[in-house]
Amino acid sequence: MKIGFIGLGIMGKPMSLNLLKAGHELVVYNRSQGSVQELVKAGAEAGLSPKDVAERCSLIITMVPNSPQVKEVILGENGVIEGAQPGSMVIDMSSIAPGASQEVAQKLAEKSIRFMDAPVSGGEPKAIEGTLSIMAGGNPADFEEFLPILKAMSSSAVLCGNVGAGNVTKLANQVIVAINIAAVSEALTLATKAGANPETVYKAIRGGLAGSTVMDAKAPMMFERRFDPGFRINLHIKDLNNVLETGHDIGSPLPLTASVMEMMQTLKHSGLDQADHSALVQYYEKLADIEVNNEA
Repeated sequence: MKIGFIGLGIMGKPMSLNLLKAGHELVVYNRSQGSVQELVKAGAEAGLSPKDVAERCSLIITMVPNSPQVKEVILGENGVIEGAQPGSMVIDMSSIAPGASQEVAQKLAEKSIRFMDAPVSGGEPKAIEGTLSIMAGGNPADFEEFLPILKAMSSSAVLCGNVGAGNVTKLANQVIVAINIAAVSEALTLATKAGANPETVYKAIRGGLAGSTVMDAKAPMMFERRFDPGFRINLHIKDLNNVLETGHDIGSPLPLTASVMEMMQTLKHSGLDQADHSALVQYYEKLADIEVNNEA
């Protein structure tokens, strides 16, 4: 299948490469041309605009930062909606507000263009491996039709409900990840302050009830002092903004999420917005006046 892919950032670029590896033809578009040229060298075609991509492909995937960018590339001037033919499918894999997904879907439906929201979890490492977790919202028949495409980028793809349900699920995912990282940070700071080696503490508890995928991914980064981004703090802030906005709209309380958001905002204003979200430990380190490392 010839697929259009719009958005070749930290996630979109490896996802596109995995589609090429699976044997699909790609037409790609990105504002920054460096990533486009890299994909062209790998076998893709360059698109001139989102409209041009949509004119050349019956399936268009978007992977951009947030709701405004999704609306711009799909509904804006020279956007997907201006080039897509009736019956075409747009799969937005960005992490955005559920209401924005529903708004885009409604506008596309007026042109008989299909839409599915399918945000992902797993960060850059799993995007590279092609083992992302995909949470989709849309028509069941559409999901089944395009499941082989999703499987080329993931190890898990689940239809969570109608349009918007994918992003509701992603918001829930981001709440759990953020609070889990904060809990791991708080616990390892306590252990270090008490004189224990945080790596030993981690190894001792990871097989019990406290163990989690988040802890396995992030605790070693903390005590090894590796904060290169797999998922940046500024992106998690974006997701938590969408969580809090959605929670306020529907009347669902989010006190723990709000607390972690304030921690991340503090780190952002300390210049750590481009660091991995495991750098949340540095918020606790500053309060406790100690560094969590494996030298204790």
